[in-house]
Amino acid sequence: MLSDNTKSYLHLHLIVFIWGFTAILGALITLDALPLVWFRMLFAVGFIAIYIYFKKLTLKIPPKVVIQFLFAGLIIALHWFTFFKAIKVSNVSITLACLSTGAFFTSLLEPILYGKKVVWYEVFFGILVVVGLYIIFNVEVNYFNGIILALTSAFLSALFAVINSKFVKTYDATIISFYELSGGVIFFSFLLLLGNSFTPEFFLLSPNNLMYLFILSSVCTAYAFIASTSVMKFLSPYTVMLTINLEPIYGIILAVLIFKDKEQMSFDFYLGAMLILLTVLLNVIIKSRKKSIS
Repeated sequence: MLSDNTKSYLHLHLIVFIWGFTAILGALITLDALPLVWFRMLFAVGFIAIYIYFKKLTLKIPPKVVIQFLFAGLIIALHWFTFFKAIKVSNVSITLACLSTGAFFTSLLEPILYGKKVVWYEVFFGILVVVGLYIIFNVEVNYFNGIILALTSAFLSALFAVINSKFVKTYDATIISFYELSGGVIFFSFLLLLGNSFTPEFFLLSPNNLMYLFILSSVCTAYAFIASTSVMKFLSPYTVMLTINLEPIYGIILAVLIFKDKEQMSFDFYLGAMLILLTVLLNVIIKSRKKSIS
């Protein structure tokens, strides 16, 4: 019989694999990035609302905090928009490789937003990330727009994570997610209204798009978020962080297997991508050792 730790670790790998599959779904869904993200958030809010109802969780929090959650929702919505847009104009491999720079952006944002001391080895790792990006830029110039969008997505993801790190200490993660995703739906609804996008044709989803959106919003968003929170009861933050960094690797492997020639990149691209990924992993390992010593 498997222990709780072993089951949680296997569960975590399933969650990370699911997150890696998100990019694949983004490539398979034929909608533009904006409606894609709007439907994803709308459906996910519905699934999380059902979960909250059956778990009998309360949604009562101070109005000031609700506004903060809604603003954070705009950030995560823009992150997903630029993420899926990057996939549309380039491919999954380029997007996931550049998304790995999120840890580097986090190391810059924390000192700026919260006055934390600058960690010099993180600056060094940041330079290595830039070198990895230079290699990718140098050999994949045809994907310039996709690279810029993916880097923007990585920055927004880091900003969201830094902001959310304060919220999670006080409020239930499921409630936070409900309000943040609702905020994303509200803000993007205004954008779609301004663009007169809410036409009858807008809501006519093909069977394939509807199926992929259902998987994306239920399994890859609502389920994965709640499940990733639950495994933290049995696994250390280091184990969780280290495993999550496998997401781009899972995603790129899946993309090559599913899309084949479209995702075949040059050797230098994989060299640059591996340099970024190794830098992220080294950063996590050093942080873990420093915490264990202290």
